[in-house]
Amino acid sequence: MPSKHRASTTSSASSNKNNQQLYIGVDGGGSKCKAVLMDENNQILGTGTAGPGNPLHGFEQATNSITESAKLALTNAGLQNINLSEIIAGVGLAGVNLPILFEQMTNWQHPFKRMFLATDLLIACLGAHQGEDGAVMITGTGSCGFSYVDQKALIVGAHGFPHGDKASGAWFGLQAAKQVLLSLDGLGGETAMTQKLLALTNCQDDVALVEAIANKPATFYAKFANLVFDAAEEGDDIAKEIIQEGCAYITSVANKLWQQQPAKMSMIGGLTSRLIKWLPAEIANKLTAPLSPPEVGAVLFAKQQLKIQNSDKIAV
Repeated sequence: MPSKHRASTTSSASSNKNNQQLYIGVDGGGSKCKAVLMDENNQILGTGTAGPGNPLHGFEQATNSITESAKLALTNAGLQNINLSEIIAGVGLAGVNLPILFEQMTNWQHPFKRMFLATDLLIACLGAHQGEDGAVMITGTGSCGFSYVDQKALIVGAHGFPHGDKASGAWFGLQAAKQVLLSLDGLGGETAMTQKLLALTNCQDDVALVEAIANKPATFYAKFANLVFDAAEEGDDIAKEIIQEGCAYITSVANKLWQQQPAKMSMIGGLTSRLIKWLPAEIANKLTAPLSPPEVGAVLFAKQQLKIQNSDKIAV
């Protein structure tokens, strides 16, 4: 079982004394890759952030981001003299729920002493509930639901943008673009999102806007998500309808996850603080604040796997 001690947020390079084993936890998503350096006592020593870590959008980019974020965490801890080959890594990535990407990442000649690979969903859940069973709904660049109860995992969504990831940052941004184009064509109602989006993209009309947004990835559209909430909070009806559609989807995901009877459920991701205000009270009131971030969950996962392997050796 993973460690049940809550991670300390005190940063101290001196915790590496007595040759303690160090751990790196990595959370790689569509927008960025976050790493945390921790010691055997779950004390946080340093953190680092690099570029996108989803191998679906590029294997080389993902592996470079993992390595860079880990090195930055060492630097932040004042431990630049420590090599990655001395550190055990827990790595949780978006995209590796697809078997072909999981295999590709497993075969990566990584720089760590050992690496334990998991989905970003599992490490998010372990971090949110400090290694205990539970469920999470992720609303960041992408979106999905995940529960982990009695070692059984359930994934709801996680199908990627633009064909999935409803109620994600990318989805909200795309809906804004669609509605603005309809409005500019005179086929949709006027919306405060129009001037906000044109200003963000430095465009003057619909033609320029299409050129600016065509064939862009999820991370690009996710930058527009906040303007939907800004407009809705100003009373814009079209923006409100977009948010209500997104919240209806999140409600459906939550109800599906509750069927697995998780002890707790948390909502995490960059849009959480804005979305949770719009959720039905019966959903919002049942959510609990996450105890630790996903990158800490990645360390808990690595320790869990080490304990299982050591137990197997003893049994043999």
